[in-house]
Amino acid sequence: MILTFFDQFSSPYLLGIPLILLSMLLPTLLLPTPSNRWITNRLSTLQLWAINMITKQLMAPLNKPGHKWSIILTSLMMLLLTINLLGLLPYTFTPTTQLSMNMALAFPLWLATLLTGLRNQPTTSLGHLLPEGTPTPLIPALIMIETISLLIRPLALGVRLTANLTAGHLLIQLISTATIALLPIMPTVSAITAMVLLLLTILEVAVAMIQAYVFVLLLSLYLQENI
Repeated sequence: MILTFFDQFSSPYLLGIPLILLSMLLPTLLLPTPSNRWITNRLSTLQLWAINMITKQLMAPLNKPGHKWSIILTSLMMLLLTINLLGLLPYTFTPTTQLSMNMALAFPLWLATLLTGLRNQPTTSLGHLLPEGTPTPLIPALIMIETISLLIRPLALGVRLTANLTAGHLLIQLISTATIALLPIMPTVSAITAMVLLLLTILEVAVAMIQAYVFVLLLSLYLQENI
């Protein structure tokens, strides 16, 4: 059987059962559960500090009614962060490289922010479709453009996350394959390629964290427009 570079993005199966749900639930099991003890271990303290900092960053652009979404947005941020980082380990599968999963996360949350705005302040939400001071002949065209840009938001969220993670995984696999192939022929070039691979891996760790933050931050900004 001939394998390709894109086989790493196919969902693994065991006895005909897809394991994508297991790979999505495993990161949540790795997080320590809080307890009522005053003295906790270092991992729980670090987790609490990270969640507190992430929540502050996400709630900063929102007014008080938007703080009801803090649990949803923070939980989504932690889920994406752990999945993206664990997907960089060898012999693992990254569910966030699947556009279907990212769209399943982006579309319902985007729709919830939109329906929240239409329910609470329909005039203001619909007013975003037409900028103030628009010349009369341009009104129909601008309404169509703003409507398309509004409807394309969940697609942009899903495609951005998928494309960035997929490109990073492909680059790592290409450079690692070149490193192994050049080792018996040109050891010096192989060592240089290995250094490039190390730097790229560090970069991908940063990309995995940044993309999770950007995904949730854009959702919070969409929410701010509608509350």
